[in-house]
Amino acid sequence: MYSRTHVACVGVTGFVLATASNADPTAACRTNAQAALTAFTHGDYDQAVKNFAPNIAANVTPDKLKDGWIQIQGMAGDFRQLGALQPRTLNGNNLLVADMDFSKMPMAALVGCDAQDRITTFRIVPADALPNASAHASAPTSATGIASMLNVMSPYGSLPGTLVLPKGKGPFPAVLLVGGSGNHDRDETLGPNKPFRDLADGLATAGIASLRVEKRTHVFGPQAIGTHFTLDDEVTEDALTALKQLAAQPGVDPKRVFVLGHSLGAFMAPRIGQRDPQLAGVIMMAAPMRFDIDLLIRQTRRLAQMQDASADQLNAQLAPLIKARDALAHADAAHPPAGDFFNAPASYWLSARDYDPVAIAKHLSEPVLILQGGADFHVAPQEEFTGWQAAFAHDPRVKLVQYPGLSHLFMLAGNPPSPKDYFKPAHVDPRVIQDIADWIKAQPAHA
Repeated sequence: MYSRTHVACVGVTGFVLATASNADPTAACRTNAQAALTAFTHGDYDQAVKNFAPNIAANVTPDKLKDGWIQIQGMAGDFRQLGALQPRTLNGNNLLVADMDFSKMPMAALVGCDAQDRITTFRIVPADALPNASAHASAPTSATGIASMLNVMSPYGSLPGTLVLPKGKGPFPAVLLVGGSGNHDRDETLGPNKPFRDLADGLATAGIASLRVEKRTHVFGPQAIGTHFTLDDEVTEDALTALKQLAAQPGVDPKRVFVLGHSLGAFMAPRIGQRDPQLAGVIMMAAPMRFDIDLLIRQTRRLAQMQDASADQLNAQLAPLIKARDALAHADAAHPPAGDFFNAPASYWLSARDYDPVAIAKHLSEPVLILQGGADFHVAPQEEFTGWQAAFAHDPRVKLVQYPGLSHLFMLAGNPPSPKDYFKPAHVDPRVIQDIADWIKAQPAHA
């Protein structure tokens, strides 16, 4: 769970306010972008939103910008200087990009406009997260299998996906990959790393097909987030649709279809398994036992300690979280309070509060594989994995494996682990992929 929510993500995935635009940046766009960034970095948040497009301004308030700026400085350190905006094509989108100098790590600002020069993209990301190539990062690709496009329908339109079939004659067992919180692409791209692409390629080598799909919040941005937005809207509904399409593909054995969730996707995997009884098994990677604002508070404390944040910086980061948690403490899910609570509507957090993945997993008929990185500081094993062990250590349906030294992405972590690990080129550890493949092959076909 290495990002916050879909409207505003602060942390190692950056500060995301909107989806990107394909419009070419004009001189007026550059002027508006420069004015917004200057105001943002000087604490003039009312001025910063002045030229946001209406649909973006409706979701992004000056208070949200303020909270975001506090979180960014908590990660990157004290702000020093804003560089000049330069045009650049990133993942198929024409944007303006500026270097941002901070005391702890370099960042980059990404701004894009619509045809009326109104700002539709406003992102602050670690500089190392910028792709080096201008080609679209989501193009179907596989080093070891046969990749093809497969669109999955959501209430807002199609979600592009990549289906990878092993070389050779099927039908093959198949896995749907379900990503973590935030508006991730199909590869779960984080800096130079693409854990879902690694999994897809490794599974194809082992004779297992896979499908990975763009999240609706990645494709449609704020349009996909309404006042009644829930975890099922973010994760479950599209996963169930994708599973039906995956099972129907030529070359896929419909009786050997699995779901693999990572982080928030793992948290929701028991519900997906509950609602699709045709699944042959459920795989959970870095699964929290609860997903709530208290979890974000614990994550924030750990990150602040790793980054040597001062007490004042930590308190500033915690303030909006504590405020949101306390405001929702006694809220009624049937009549949720209006407004946003740490960048999401009350319905979102209340849907998480009222969902218990452990209780649901105990009643699943499918076998379950639960995996955990031992050096994961976002979903800490001493807080989360030990709980899964206590609940399922003696359940013959469930296999639990912890990997010492691996991060939240199941890649080799530094010593000590650090958020900078995510931005060093790496790959999912081959042991993890092999264990997943062996477990899948050992499971019987669904009756």
